[in-house]
Amino acid sequence: MSEQKLTATPGQTIGPFYGYALPFEKDNQLLPPGMPGSVRLQGTVTDGAGETIPDALLEIWQADADGNIPQRTGSLVRDGYTFTGWGRTAVDNVGNYTFTTVNPGPTEEGSAPFISFVIFARGLLNKLHTRMYLPDDEEALARDALLSSLPEDRRRTLIATREADGGLRWNICLQGEDETVFLTYPGA
Repeated sequence: MSEQKLTATPGQTIGPFYGYALPFEKDNQLLPPGMPGSVRLQGTVTDGAGETIPDALLEIWQADADGNIPQRTGSLVRDGYTFTGWGRTAVDNVGNYTFTTVNPGPTEEGSAPFISFVIFARGLLNKLHTRMYLPDDEEALARDALLSSLPEDRRRTLIATREADGGLRWNICLQGEDETVFLTYPGA
């Protein structure tokens, strides 16, 4: 029997068709707004010229406040009580996004807490993966293997800023001088 080599199917431009079937009620609310411990995570998605992208779709995965990875079902039907660690939102017509979530805890002792992001947008042949780190523990950020592997100017593209109300702001730039660091995972 001879070994056959298969050719991968080429990527295709994704969207803009997100309004059909992908959004669902409360998709960006991992916790209800105003619930104790909830924080607002917001930002803007821009292209290489600094122009906002009005039709991107973002997904997040994260640990809970204690650093545990949720193993519960119910992401597509929000019940207002179950934290599943997953959310999805489309940006608005000026490229802004918002999630209501919790500050994730570190998944290992002394590690830097982060939220994993996947970005889909018009013109992308494949989805983009990245992380957003909480800005609060500078020692943990300095020890993080991913962050410490990056030059200082690139590292800052992965660290959110804390707003006066306790929320987080993290902007995503798809290209150019301030391009967010994107990650590659085997098989993704």
